[in-house]
Amino acid sequence: MDFLKKLFAGFFRKQAPQLIALTAPSGAGKTTIARHLLKTFDELEFSISATTRQKRAHELDGRDYYFLTKEEFEQKIANEEFVEWEEVYEGQFYGTLKSEIARIRRTNKLVIFDIDVKGATSIKRVYGDEAMVIFIKPPSPEVLFERLRKRKTESPASLEKRINRARRELAYEDKFDRILINDELQTALSDAEKLIRKIL
Repeated sequence: MDFLKKLFAGFFRKQAPQLIALTAPSGAGKTTIARHLLKTFDELEFSISATTRQKRAHELDGRDYYFLTKEEFEQKIANEEFVEWEEVYEGQFYGTLKSEIARIRRTNKLVIFDIDVKGATSIKRVYGDEAMVIFIKPPSPEVLFERLRKRKTESPASLEKRINRARRELAYEDKFDRILINDELQTALSDAEKLIRKIL
């Protein structure tokens, strides 16, 4: 009888997530945490997003993003090649290619995403329990907005758009599997490591 209990317990045990999505408003620290996890765990591989925005000087196609023209991106939408996509800012599209997830999964590694909240919602809807979505939360909205201001990389109008978007995205936290507060960075990195170790 004990043998049968163990057998059925193993059979029905919930499968460990195969996809890990870090999501947050801009400025909350998800990219920093994702990079740290990739350096810490060989079992993870980063899902490279496709985008129509201009490539920056330090970026490489196929490493930082798959850089597409608007026409190429729209053709892939028509061909249903994306798991999720969004026009994040006017004229700037971002998306996750189905082929990219398949590529990583063939290597038997866990897929890790650094993705906006709407994209993370789509990943969760498509993959269900196969995906664990971690919402990176700032200690307060005010701290987040101040971080964005200190970047000094945008015009006042562009910064205002980003802050308004971040304010809307903060309301998504209850839609995801885990919430990780990024107040003190080293603590947040340690907490993120603990979450990944539980999966591995």
